[in-house]
Amino acid sequence: MNGTQPSLNNEYFSDLDIHFASFMGRLSVSHAPEILLAAAMVSRFTREGNICLDLRCVEGTLLNGDNDGADSVVLPSLAAWSAALLECKVVGRPGEYKPLILDSKSRLYLYRYWDYEKTLADFIKGRIGTAEDKNSGPGPGEADTTSFRESLFRLFPATPDDGDTDWARIAAVTAFLKRFCVISGSPGTGKTTVVAKVLALLLEQSKGKALKIALAAPTGKAAFRLQESIRKNREGLASPEAVKAAIPDGATTIHRLLGSLRNSPYFRYNKENPLPFDLVVIDEASMVDLPLMSKLVQAMPTDARLILLGDKEQLSSVEAGAVLGDICGMGEKRPYSRDFAGALKAFTGQALTASDAAGAAGIQDCIAGLNKSYRFEKDSGISRACNEINAGNSAGAMSILRSGAYPDISWSDIKRPDAVVSAIRDIVNKQFSNYSQLINLHDNVEHALDFFEGFRILCAVRQGPFGVVAVNRIVENILKEANLIRQEEQWYSGRPIMVTRNDYNLRLFNGDVGIILPDHGGDNELRAFFRDAGGNIRRFPPVMLPEHETVFAMTVHKSQGSEFESVLLILPDHDSPVLTRELLYTAITRARKHVEIWGSEGIFRAAVSRRIVRTSGLYDALYA
Repeated sequence: MNGTQPSLNNEYFSDLDIHFASFMGRLSVSHAPEILLAAAMVSRFTREGNICLDLRCVEGTLLNGDNDGADSVVLPSLAAWSAALLECKVVGRPGEYKPLILDSKSRLYLYRYWDYEKTLADFIKGRIGTAEDKNSGPGPGEADTTSFRESLFRLFPATPDDGDTDWARIAAVTAFLKRFCVISGSPGTGKTTVVAKVLALLLEQSKGKALKIALAAPTGKAAFRLQESIRKNREGLASPEAVKAAIPDGATTIHRLLGSLRNSPYFRYNKENPLPFDLVVIDEASMVDLPLMSKLVQAMPTDARLILLGDKEQLSSVEAGAVLGDICGMGEKRPYSRDFAGALKAFTGQALTASDAAGAAGIQDCIAGLNKSYRFEKDSGISRACNEINAGNSAGAMSILRSGAYPDISWSDIKRPDAVVSAIRDIVNKQFSNYSQLINLHDNVEHALDFFEGFRILCAVRQGPFGVVAVNRIVENILKEANLIRQEEQWYSGRPIMVTRNDYNLRLFNGDVGIILPDHGGDNELRAFFRDAGGNIRRFPPVMLPEHETVFAMTVHKSQGSEFESVLLILPDHDSPVLTRELLYTAITRARKHVEIWGSEGIFRAAVSRRIVRTSGLYDALYA
């Protein structure tokens, strides 16, 4: 290092990082450079979405200070750094109650994040076995194979185009045999359809026990979509009416499920006061960060089942962690254990690849993947582009985009800010031509909300000429020039908004989307209208709203859990670490019918070559 006392006042660290490092220095009665650097680094890494700081990955690297190189710092070697940390009283080993935790793999955690990770890992490992406890519903030891197979094949009938393996049936049996199960698949693979049938299957096999079931998702919009899908699929189930009636017809957000407490980060339901359910289903699990997932599993009753639905290829949560990706093995395909493959064959008749390796029975037996899309044809542009992007094949993906052979996906070379303004004008005139008529439909707020599910502009970044802030301003100016909106005030009729900070008192959460309209059913004043998870319309005076922003355009991260008829994705004019194949995949799969991408080919290729890597110990804890 340069000298004995590194300066943290450089462009690499935020004020929060520096204050945290100073606080750790005061607590430890030490201002050793290794302590200050470690504390500042773990603060920064956590802010960036990592669960911990892996000292092995950063040892000996150079942290640049100012542009002229002043205040640059070389990080210590692993041996020297670890030794200094373990001599410090604010750093402990796993199991100790210290502000910072250093594990045996040289991963440094803030204590609460180490605790969140351990809690989740322990919960999952405790449920890797089969669901044999009678209190959690049917288990394999209790199952009448003949009765079960009759229910399974009735609810999951064979279809003419099925391949050798019916993964929907495999997912159903996995959910039946395990108290923890992940059903993963890309959009349109029928995850919620499968889970509706799974609920019927479990109810039919519960031997008269009335299972208490909860349905939830990270956001109100995702909960509403889950609820609508379950309701729709429930009606068509090949099950007795009593079974259909036992499937819940409502879904909620995870925050509301756990019982948000006013003016508090804690929840009503927790380890001491578990949730009153036998089975909890969580949709859009890729959006759930580590702290929230940890709090959820802490509130799970000992014998209850947890089923996660999600897409392991999507972007990770906005906050810390890549929970679903870690649980699913970071994209690596693993064979089932020999015993579990045998159980699957006994119920489905299908022989699956298995492993005889010692200790093979594990988390991989709890994961079922769906790979048949009912939304995108396998030869559609969206499907083929996504496959190439997920494989990291930028040349193949770009060839599909530029070919002009696919009506559902297209590419435009747009590299200059002035070109963006001109091109957006054409898009806005096309998409919002009847906008004034829409916002004047006094008695149809639902119609207005539905309108904004039809088209959305997605941006990879927030700032800059290609970012959300600038694009929203451009759209507003275009609409104002066309006399489609009157933007004299902060709130105007027709302004779409998105909540950016949770408000537990109002039950409005980060990502909730609404629209400002006159309240013609009340005093005719402007109100913010939102649709809750139950599909009901809620209204608020705009001055009461938590932090929010205009949302003609939104970031790809914020679009998770949403679907639109068509999407425009705008890439920035410079490379950035946020540009990854997961971001491209997530953006493209938000569209049901058509996606258009604007950008530079070089930027696109760089994004396809880059994967999200978030540091955590969850993968090791589950797969080691």
